[in-house]
Amino acid sequence: MTANHQELFFQRLDKQNERYKYKLPSRQDAGKFIKDLINFLFPISQDCPSCPSKDLAAKYADLRHSLDCMLQPMLPQLDRDKEDILDQVFSQIPGIYEDLLMDAKSITDNDPASVGIEEVIAVYPGFMAIATYRFAHSFAKSGIPLLPRMLTEYAHSQTGIDIHPNAVIGHSFFIDHGTGVVVGETTHIGNNVKLYQGVTLGATHVSKSLASRKRHPTIEDNVVVYANATILGGETVIGHDSIIGGNAWLVRSVPPFSQVYHQSKIEIRQQPLPLT
Repeated sequence: MTANHQELFFQRLDKQNERYKYKLPSRQDAGKFIKDLINFLFPISQDCPSCPSKDLAAKYADLRHSLDCMLQPMLPQLDRDKEDILDQVFSQIPGIYEDLLMDAKSITDNDPASVGIEEVIAVYPGFMAIATYRFAHSFAKSGIPLLPRMLTEYAHSQTGIDIHPNAVIGHSFFIDHGTGVVVGETTHIGNNVKLYQGVTLGATHVSKSLASRKRHPTIEDNVVVYANATILGGETVIGHDSIIGGNAWLVRSVPPFSQVYHQSKIEIRQQPLPLT
């Protein structure tokens, strides 16, 4: 590249960079923050060698300072005072903590392979994805742009579970195994719902003009959705206490207490005649 070409390229970069609406914290800082926040609430695992421990008040202050720093580049996009947003976010943490205890208990109670709540919190990808979602959801409700999505995409990269921060999810949520689970932006999930790996709660259309409409399904209380089932559409409602079998494909509602299965066809092959 000649010096002239280099200068033209730099001018192109400057011009494009001026057009971006948002300035964001780094992905590394976002990932570190959510890990530190989960570890603050559930200090079950620790790095080796572990750092000298601080009291809870000091750790809490560190977390608030970290979020304050991440909001700095976003100040022009915040619709109210940063301190008000921080106060709202941190006032929601005790309630989220109680929700996460119920999530962890649901996973422990429903997975025969689980040896206890400590294992679920420290090891299970489903719990990490749910915990990250619950904090990201609270950030989104507090008016923080884009950072909630950064948090859930960090969890997505770590777990293979993609939950949009604007989805609405009730208590005692259970994701088993989890790889390939997708929960779309306008999904509503009730209480005591169980999802297995590969489940997609998605939209039937992806037109940008539908962005403001409910595009993803509603899953009512006590529903179980088994592996690789696909449920699509904003008007699709899975009635409470239903079971959706593996590999099922649904684009319409089903009433409460339904059982929906993908039917496999089994044919016995004609055995070849023995050679004589």
